[in-house]
Amino acid sequence: MPDQPYNRIISLVPSLTELLIDLGLKDQLVGRTRFCIHPEEDVREIEIVGGTKSPNLEKIIELEPDFILANKEENREEDIEVLRAYTKVYVTEIGSVEDALLEFSSLGKALSVKDKAQNIVSEISSILSKAPEVRELSVAYFIWKDPWMTVGKDTYIHNVLKHYNLDNVYSDRTRYPKTTLAKLASKNPDLILLSSEPFPFKEKHIQEIRGACPTAKIKLVNGEWFSWYGSRMMKAFEALNTWRPEL
Repeated sequence: MPDQPYNRIISLVPSLTELLIDLGLKDQLVGRTRFCIHPEEDVREIEIVGGTKSPNLEKIIELEPDFILANKEENREEDIEVLRAYTKVYVTEIGSVEDALLEFSSLGKALSVKDKAQNIVSEISSILSKAPEVRELSVAYFIWKDPWMTVGKDTYIHNVLKHYNLDNVYSDRTRYPKTTLAKLASKNPDLILLSSEPFPFKEKHIQEIRGACPTAKIKLVNGEWFSWYGSRMMKAFEALNTWRPEL
């Protein structure tokens, strides 16, 4: 492996912290957010520098990083600008599976682990190519309650749904729109998915929604399958390849 161009890396992106470790860069990682929970045995040894939206800027600067990994959606622009005055900040922008794979390749090149990054990209692409051919279902995907919040057409989650032939009934909206159960009922989706994160939906919430959409299938799903880009996409797509036919 060529010499690493950066030796003190901080990741402010949970999905990409795991990617960095899988790229063999654990020893260069000196900081991560409290939401960077995978892989558990490795991240527990890396210092926590706050959250994605609330990083401890003083602590980050004290760690003297030479490379900070951020994301346009996960992290605040004002924090990124402060940190850019001290060191290199690499900002990713991921709104689709294809965006993610391109970012992995670019990141691998920037960090002199191009071949390892390409191996991960190839493995993810191979697993996704094995997605089963299934009939289209209209779907609503919920990430929050009080207020009810779903996903629009310009999100990574929407794109993953599309890859698995799930037609997002909120595709006329952008980002993470608020909605109501009455509006949901008017859209009458075939399937309603309740994510495990960021809001921890439980069985009791299924009954609440069933009152508005009595004929829809309602499922609790692992939010990491749909929202964690990074090397976890391999596990996510392997799971989704077998999950969808079981509906």
